[in-house]
Amino acid sequence: MATIKDVARLAGVSTSTVSHVLNKTRFVSPEITDKVQQAINELNYTPSALARSLKVNQTRTLGMLVSSSSNPFFAEVVQGVEQRCYELGYSLVLCNTGGDRARLGASLDMLQQKRVDGVIVMCTQAKLNDGAFARHAGLPLVLADWGPVDLDADLITDSGQQGGRLATDHLISLGHRHIGCITGPAGQRASDERQAGFEAAMADAGLAVRSEWIVEGGFELAGGKAAMARLLARPEQPSAVFACNDMMAAGALRALADAGLKVPRNMAVVGYDNIELARYLVPALTSIEQPKAKLGALAVDTLLARIQDPQGPRRLLPLEPSLVVRESSAPLAI
Repeated sequence: MATIKDVARLAGVSTSTVSHVLNKTRFVSPEITDKVQQAINELNYTPSALARSLKVNQTRTLGMLVSSSSNPFFAEVVQGVEQRCYELGYSLVLCNTGGDRARLGASLDMLQQKRVDGVIVMCTQAKLNDGAFARHAGLPLVLADWGPVDLDADLITDSGQQGGRLATDHLISLGHRHIGCITGPAGQRASDERQAGFEAAMADAGLAVRSEWIVEGGFELAGGKAAMARLLARPEQPSAVFACNDMMAAGALRALADAGLKVPRNMAVVGYDNIELARYLVPALTSIEQPKAKLGALAVDTLLARIQDPQGPRRLLPLEPSLVVRESSAPLAI
């Protein structure tokens, strides 16, 4: 493997000149720059990231912890993070925690051993707090959307209560008065905030929230299907349902189809996240849009700002949700 000394010898310059050409740290004449570049190409030389990191105490590598990168919502945010890292010349190390605190701790150990410059945390563990990061106190962190509010780190929030209101207000505006809610796990911020928005919108409209129509679906396809099946087994069913994420909404659509019911004629359904899949479901799913690419880019930019200013005040950065209306919601059939 070629070294910087080999490049310097072939180009007939010093190693410091090669370094200045590579890092653009000093003006080097176009003629010398061309010689160095030709030597680099001929030798297939690649600078050592490890050597550079030891010299400047920075690896230009970020870590990211997610509960599951196979979940379409997380996958789309990760794509936004990767794109922003690419634009800025950073590498990304992605770790799935599987919702397991021990695995999260092991991933943090690995990321710190690899000398990442900072970590984006996007995990759904309900009881994640400062204790989970106690051994990594010097590691810059940014919590993206699903992180715990009480952790001392910059936080990007999805404004879930506002999004829950938008979804419910939409159904109310269509004439629905009997509305159910399929929630995520109790105690998780994203789930609790979206449900709170649902309940606040119902209260503002003078409508009753019936506890038997509030069913937990676990943020997964199977959970959404099972939750809808439980709603359909009730003596009375709602005319519309707000599912607190699109995965549960997709499962709910499957349960309704299995029961021979038509959406939105027999029941209207609204999801949350507006994942790519939402527009391809049958019927196409009305959903609350989260700007996932923007979330990913903002997470990277916020983390880099924190790396540059580790002692600065904590930042809370809300994202603005919006309603995307498709075929799964329609006026109440009289």
